[in-house]
Amino acid sequence: MFRITALIASAVGSLFAAPAAAQSLTLVNLPVVYVASPVVQETHQGKAIAPKAVSRPAAKLQAETKQLAAVRPQAHAPAALPVWKAPAFVDRRFRNYNRGVAQYGPFRVLDDRRVALVGETDATTPGYFRAMMRDFPDLEQLDMVECPGTRDDRANLQVGRMIRAAGLVTHVPAVGSVRSGAVELFLAGVERDIAQGAEFAVHSWMDAYGREADDFAMHAQENRQYLDYYREMGMSAEQARSFYAFTNSVPHARALWLDASDMRRWTGRKTQRAQSPARYQQAQPAPTLTYANVTFS
Repeated sequence: MFRITALIASAVGSLFAAPAAAQSLTLVNLPVVYVASPVVQETHQGKAIAPKAVSRPAAKLQAETKQLAAVRPQAHAPAALPVWKAPAFVDRRFRNYNRGVAQYGPFRVLDDRRVALVGETDATTPGYFRAMMRDFPDLEQLDMVECPGTRDDRANLQVGRMIRAAGLVTHVPAVGSVRSGAVELFLAGVERDIAQGAEFAVHSWMDAYGREADDFAMHAQENRQYLDYYREMGMSAEQARSFYAFTNSVPHARALWLDASDMRRWTGRKTQRAQSPARYQQAQPAPTLTYANVTFS
């Protein structure tokens, strides 16, 4: 009898458990954590009803209010950034990413200066990153090798802010693949370097109920947190909106693949190809990525 009662309690608990955050391009399409009431369009006899005017208290507008996508001023100013110090150089020498001197979750420390990201981030990743920087305070460069995304968007954005605060360079080698939520981590670098041959993939996030970015108002917290993050990483309000719209131009079930030149246009680097209209591959279902020349243990 006790066993039956325990099984029933376990089943009921699973029905009310909070959904786990995720934004990843792997074999399984994992849901994003964000849950909110949907935006409903009121209708009368088949015609849309305009929303009622709402009087709002006067607020002191920021200088850049006209450029914001939201209908109200930004709730908070972008976080203060660390004093930027140019690294001596970006180390583009190829490394054996199968070996390292220490492993902290998805982070593989290669030496006192370089660390590689070779896996998904999740809720435990901020703790791993903090411990890694404690043990290896001289790290300067994050090589993004096999980065399918994240299982927890909030933790992923926290890791991005930690990367920026630590003053790390983000480098994607020729064999590197940065997909889905991992793109936010790439943008966190104080210097962003992309080798020819690297690949990127973007798509819209999706919550546990099948809702994506376009199902929420632009000023809703589900969307606002990404725009705020891009502002913190150095984008203007217009750039943040453009990049966010670009990533959400493809539904969650598909992926838009970009090569090195395509992605450089978002990093502030000027190249010959970036000055001409970018040519993107047609969006296709996200395949399983396997690498014949790189093995990850």
